Amino acid sequence: MNSKYKLIKKLLGLWLLLSIASFTSCKKLVEISAPVTSVNGANVYLNDVTATSVLTGLYTTMSRGGYNFTGNGSISMNLGLSADELTLFSGVSTSESKYYYYTNSLFAQPTNGAGSEYWAPLYQNIFICNAAIEGLNASVTLTPAVKEQLLGEATFMRAFFYFYLVNMFGDVPLLLNADYKRNATLPRTPISQVYQQIITDLNTAQGMLNDKFVDASVLKTTSERTRPNKWAATALLARTFLYTGDWPNAITEASSVINNSSLFTLTALDDAFLANSNEAIWQLQPVSSEHNTEDAWHFILPSSGPDESDHPVYLSPQLLYSFEASDQRRAHWIDSVILNTDRYYYPFKYKSATSYAPLTEYLMVFRLAEQYLIRAEAEAQKGDIQAAQNDLNIVRHRAGLANTTAADKSSLLAAILHERQVELFSEWGHRWLDLKRTNNVDAVMTFVCSQKNSSQWKNFQKLFPLPFKDINADINLAQNSGY
Repeated sequence: MNSKYKLIKKLLGLWLLLSIASFTSCKKLVEISAPVTSVNGANVYLNDVTATSVLTGLYTTMSRGGYNFTGNGSISMNLGLSADELTLFSGVSTSESKYYYYTNSLFAQPTNGAGSEYWAPLYQNIFICNAAIEGLNASVTLTPAVKEQLLGEATFMRAFFYFYLVNMFGDVPLLLNADYKRNATLPRTPISQVYQQIITDLNTAQGMLNDKFVDASVLKTTSERTRPNKWAATALLARTFLYTGDWPNAITEASSVINNSSLFTLTALDDAFLANSNEAIWQLQPVSSEHNTEDAWHFILPSSGPDESDHPVYLSPQLLYSFEASDQRRAHWIDSVILNTDRYYYPFKYKSATSYAPLTEYLMVFRLAEQYLIRAEAEAQKGDIQAAQNDLNIVRHRAGLANTTAADKSSLLAAILHERQVELFSEWGHRWLDLKRTNNVDAVMTFVCSQKNSSQWKNFQKLFPLPFKDINADINLAQNSGY
């Protein structure tokens, strides 16, 4: 990791300058022009505008296509390919990393590999968060409310990035400062300790972040849901407690979001993914001048069907067969194209994939339906059957389904896992992560691999390989077993 952090340090100042310059076209995120001609670690936290630009630049970068968080090659796409959600178009080259995700045959080699694509971007973003936390804490010139909100955002984002690192790679180095020399030789930290840091960061962020949505100045409230606030931290905290088996706290945090009905309500299915939807807890605003979300651009198939470049995936039979006959999500969130005699189904949660269409949709990161399902699962785990049924039924009713017939802990947990499959498909790798954390990955993937005509499933494949070059540079960094 040594070479990576040297490069990050050298480029950080340039990144900040370019980020500020790029924001000026992103009206809803930032409505200011660049106030400086030189930005570096020493002066970026001297005033509110440049300090705010650091976090805004992070969201802008995440929204940009080809950067792992949205669209082609994103977490949603590659983790969906790894699981039983997506099918890879047969014309995609066997040398493409998507092929190795789909066939569950990731590997690490000195000159190339597949499966470690997210490692460097996530750590680069963590480095930016750490530098921001240090710079903000050291600043004595910022407006106090701006400083507190930005500290909350940086701390929340660090937890967000670590959540995906630990779930994709297992034990990972825990970097909590911007000292690249010190970080370059850190060993892997046990998952339990990483989760504890995530929880600590999210608790800290909750106390700093505004409980309203704020605009580009981070001082004024807005209807735009594109900056994380207290409720985004609470939503991720509820998810983290669920993943770590802390059922009471998962219920408490999810309930905090659910009970805030003045901000969050379940919408009609066709409205859920619109910009500033009442279901949205946090969204990312698209930054392309040509289209809405990158997910829509790459998931929605044209009349010509899937292809090897812009539209390389479509929905798997396993997902399609999972919907109950009267499930309205099947009608509203899935569409298809017919090519010759073949019908290809694709995610249709986002509906705008037309060039230069008006901006009507934002990329959903956290939404209310997940919180109901988190609370239902935690309630079932505690044996509160009636409460779990009630929360599960709220999500089912929105989809036009009758009450669940599951009436005991075991059947309820299975029903909730199924509901998550048909509610959260093609969103942020939920299905892949759910299979792993519920210990269903071996049973499901053994069958799915046989259907994909891919390599035989092996348990070690539930974690992705670390980059060979980072292992080679850090004597304390060990590769995941099996690679």
